[in-house]
Amino acid sequence: MRRHPIDPRVSEKVAFGALWVVIIIVALPVLGLMGYMLYRGGSALNWALIFDADDGLLPAVVGTTYLVALTALIAAPLGVGAAIYLSEYARPGPLVRVIRLAIINLAGVPSVVYGLFGLALFVILLHFGRCLAAGAATLALLVLPLVISASEEALRQIPGGLREGSLALGASKWQTIRRIVLPNALAGIITGLVLSIARAAGETAPILFTAAFFWLRDPYPKSLLDPVVAMPYQLYVMASEAPGVPIEKKWATAFVLVALVLGLNLVAIVIRARLRRRRW
Repeated sequence: MRRHPIDPRVSEKVAFGALWVVIIIVALPVLGLMGYMLYRGGSALNWALIFDADDGLLPAVVGTTYLVALTALIAAPLGVGAAIYLSEYARPGPLVRVIRLAIINLAGVPSVVYGLFGLALFVILLHFGRCLAAGAATLALLVLPLVISASEEALRQIPGGLREGSLALGASKWQTIRRIVLPNALAGIITGLVLSIARAAGETAPILFTAAFFWLRDPYPKSLLDPVVAMPYQLYVMASEAPGVPIEKKWATAFVLVALVLGLNLVAIVIRARLRRRRW
């Protein structure tokens, strides 16, 4: 009995249909959660909640922005530099395999462990105290494995022929990396960095141990050694230690925090779409 081949167009439509079903299954819980938070806290969600310096979230938004910016300044050069070394300079061998395995394992360590490590190292041993610098350094350690993995994967996507052609024209190893490899891998590197920073923006345990206070006379840090008010920690305190706060304000704060994290993820998608210009 002769079998008729399946039309490739039909197979393509079935595959795309299955992908859309998966996307909907993944997106529905997120949309449902956002909708529920908006339903419970919509009455308290207004511009005054975000921009009021006395009874609003402005100090927490400013503190979170400082933490995220300083975390990126620490993690980006270290992570990209480590990825360049592992991808371009390190010779394959047992040591490199062990290092990559350690990076993968560190990416799965719970954030509370990083918080305790930051407390022991930066707050106690180095005498930073609970401050912006200690919190940002701890968050940088948290996201560093993710930045390294994403950057190394982006560098691996560059065809070897581009490197060989550059070297054949007389360019040095570093000139090839700086002028050929990095510009073509920039989209993947920035995407991985933004997604990692989005995770840091939503973490509570590391900043609880190293950086954040809820009640501060001056909520805006003037130096790296000042404590900060951060949105994840403020939401934790509002939900567990401040029973007098209206429930609507708690849900509104949760909505703003989730929207901030999703916004950073959207920024990563837009940056990747704009910078992805394959030249091969």
